[in-house]
Order: sequence, then C-alpha cells, then structure tokens
Amino acid sequence: MNKTQVMILFSVSIGLLFSLVTEGRVIIAFTVQERHEFPVSVFMHSHSTYAALQVFPIRKNIMQNSHFEYISFANLAASPSSTPLSDIFKRVENSVVQITSRVNNTGNLQIIINGNHLQSPSTKLGSGFVYDDQGHIVTNDHVVNGAKIVDVTFVDGNTYTAKVIGTDPSSDLAVLQIIDNFSIEKVVPLIIANSNILQVGQQVIAIGNPFGLSDTMTTGIVSQIGRLLPNPDTRFPIPNGIQTDAAINPGNSGGPLLNMQGQVVGMNTAISSSTGQFSGIGFAIPSNAIMHIVPKLVQTGSYIHPWLGISGGGITPEFAQSAGLPINYKGVLVGYVQAGSPAEKAGLQAISQDVNSNPHVGDIIVAVDGHKVKRIDDIINYMETQKSVGQAVKLTVYRNGQIMDLTAILEARPASIPPQQ
Repeated sequence: MNKTQVMILFSVSIGLLFSLVTEGRVIIAFTVQERHEFPVSVFMHSHSTYAALQVFPIRKNIMQNSHFEYISFANLAASPSSTPLSDIFKRVENSVVQITSRVNNTGNLQIIINGNHLQSPSTKLGSGFVYDDQGHIVTNDHVVNGAKIVDVTFVDGNTYTAKVIGTDPSSDLAVLQIIDNFSIEKVVPLIIANSNILQVGQQVIAIGNPFGLSDTMTTGIVSQIGRLLPNPDTRFPIPNGIQTDAAINPGNSGGPLLNMQGQVVGMNTAISSSTGQFSGIGFAIPSNAIMHIVPKLVQTGSYIHPWLGISGGGITPEFAQSAGLPINYKGVLVGYVQAGSPAEKAGLQAISQDVNSNPHVGDIIVAVDGHKVKRIDDIINYMETQKSVGQAVKLTVYRNGQIMDLTAILEARPASIPPQQ
C-alpha cells in the first residue's frame, strides 16, 4: 500500500475557497496561513503563504498547482465489507464538524479612511467534534483564536452559529456553544476513550476537513506516545502528545483522532516537518487532557495550569563524565530557574557561571514526589496530570555530591514566559 502524504501546516486560514467542477476542470482559489516555525522540526500553525487562482484538469489520483498537491488515498480494503473503516465513518461522521471563524486582519496592506485603519476580514477554517448533547463543540484554540462567534457546519450541510465560551491557549483547546436552535437527535457526542492505554502500533483514524474538503478520513498508526509538543504562542509545551503517521493536512486542526472502535483518543493539532511538507509525523492532544481540561472550560471559560518555573534537559554521557557522575546517570539538569517562580522560592539552583566565566553545575532533579525522572518531559507530564495549583511537590535533587529534598508550592502558570536571558 503506497500513501502519498503532503502537508504544509495544520491550521488553515482561507480567504476565499470555492470549487466549480465543469467539463473535467476544477477551479480553486484560497489563502493559506502558517503560524510559527521552529528550525529543524517545524511546528506550524499560521503566517502567510499565498496560492494564486489556478485552473487545472482533474486527474485520477492527484490535483496540483505550483504550491499544493491534493491527494486521494486508495481504499485500504478490497471491499467495504472486508473492513470496519466504512462502518466507523458512518457512525461518527455526524459528530465531526467544520468550523469557520472570521477575524479582522490588516496584514501588510494599510488602508486608512478618515484617519482610521480599514480592517479586512480573515477567515479561518478548521474542524471540531461534538462533546455533549448540550451543543458543546471542542476544537483547537488556534482554530478560533481572535473570534467570539463562529459557524459550525455538520455533514448534512446545516450550519449553526456558535459562541466561543472557553479557551486554553496553553493546551490549544477551545469549547464552542451552539446558540441557534438545534435538534438533540442530530447533535450526537463522540465517545472519549482513555488515551493512557494507547500503544505504539495501534491503528488510528483522523477525520476532518483538509483544504475545505469536508468529512475526509485518513488512517495510520500510533507512532509514539508521550511527546512534548512546543507551543509557540505561550512557550509552554503541551505534554503527552500522540505522534501518528495518519495523513493530516490544512483544515484538520481540531478534528478527532479515533481508535478502531470509533472512540476519541486525541485531537489533531500539529505536524513536524523540516521541509514545509507533511512527512508522516503528526501530533494530537491526548483525550485524557481533553477530559481533564474541557469541563473547566465549559464551567468557567478558562483553565489554570500548575507552574514550577524551570527549564532543563537530560544528562549526556559527556556531561556526566565531566561532572564526575556515572556515565548513565539519570536526571534533569536544571538549566534555568524563572525569577519569582515556585522553583526559585524552593531554593532550586540552575547552571551558573562565576566571574571568570567558569560554569558551575546546578541541581539535577532525579525524582518528583518519589517518581524517578530522566527528561524534562517527565516533570512536565507529571505536573500536568497529577498536580494542581496550591499543592506541594517534593523535588529530589543531586547537588554537589549529595542528595537532598526541596519542597515547592505550585502556583498558577502565567499567560506566557519571557525569553531566557
């Protein structure tokens, strides 16, 4: 089975999207926006790449212009009766929605009338799914960022107005509330499974609206779990990300990642690429994070994350040797302690330099509340899933040849953190 996968980014803003099929030709015009780039691996959400209006013939498996390729995926089974995929799709398609939001965006073009900037509307396109029978829809924060009212379109073509009632940029989650009259029978919530029991190699399904092509299904496997996803908007990473090779394209943001029972195990949110094209590495927010955070967004409109206030990394064999440690010593070397943070108040020490620029090793965290850690991911994942604001956390550290315990009282995470000096 060959599968061509193309990706430019995850979150899409479409200024104009329409298609006209006539005499074997398709006309498509659109604007794609990317968000942020990281060197080597690119975690993209918005900025601007533009595709001009193109007219081109339909081909059997691929339509393309100079910027984009549209891929059709071969049926994964010999016939519909030999696979449950078609049955799963029929069960869940009424619960996956297309989300259209409009925000004012001046961009690079400055139009001034009577001394006032004229703002042009920018349209974002993404996906989401039904959370409950009360009309709540969940999606990515970056899909609706900047919007208060959005349109939600179901597979039957019905479009409803929805209000953005809760957002959490740190976890890239948002909750919408349909405010138009709707039929409870047609708003069918998806079942949310326990993402903690996912295993590498399990088959998964992604459903969404890539390039505005509604109700598109792709399949793949769980490539790895427990990934730490950079979040360029807040600079706080998203923990426990699910890595998958299921094809994810612009417009899939906020759509569900399903197991083979049609249950939600994650929310598709980002890709990693060094070329700007989809390279078989996509990421989803785990369903357990959705179940943990979304109820608070429904109730209060926001979520408060616990905060320790450090950055750090693992210990390399070279560093261990230079510090007089066993070659495979495990722990998290504290590289930076945020001023005024719970970590600083607890007395945690980071790497420093003396007046002669000689480096001095700070603390090495070897355990958190008695749980051994070897990567900064382990600490972040533990804080997010096991701790709350106001709780104490015991940090077991190696300092100057001795093991000692420090106690920090976790505080509310700030909206963002400044760059390290």
